[in-house]
Amino acid sequence: MTATTKVRPADPPVDSWDDEAPDSEPVPLWTAQQVQALVAREKPFSLWRVVALQAAVGGLLALVWWLFGSAPAQQVRSTVWGAAAVVLPHAVMAWGLRRPAVQAQAAFLSFLVWELIKVGLAVVILVAAAWLVRDLSWPALLVALIACLKVHLGAWWWLSRAVRRTN
Repeated sequence: MTATTKVRPADPPVDSWDDEAPDSEPVPLWTAQQVQALVAREKPFSLWRVVALQAAVGGLLALVWWLFGSAPAQQVRSTVWGAAAVVLPHAVMAWGLRRPAVQAQAAFLSFLVWELIKVGLAVVILVAAAWLVRDLSWPALLVALIACLKVHLGAWWWLSRAVRRTN
């Protein structure tokens, strides 16, 4: 060590569990104009588009089973039941969530209630398919069910892609 080098004292250890240490810097509040500009920039996204896309995927799968299936009538009927177990409950939920809530708690409660109704209706449709459809093709039903459910992932990807372009 040379004579010109100064030794500075070590920083005191930072306790990550210290409740009095600030977690982060405060975020400035947005002005009304900034919020209006954000709302104007974002394209409105309808839940009905997702429902329509789910129905289209179900119809496409029914067409594929009709053209290439080993027992087309049985597989198409099962595909329709599988797609209906996704599309109809989502349509009911989209209808139920059509009005915006005034408070965040009311919006969350409304979402939970309609989600419960959606899941219950899907279970009822699947049980009805098992009881009512003679010669049910479980592979066709499950493929339609899973494919229609995965439409949400495509919608999330599409939305995140649009957000990345605007930001």
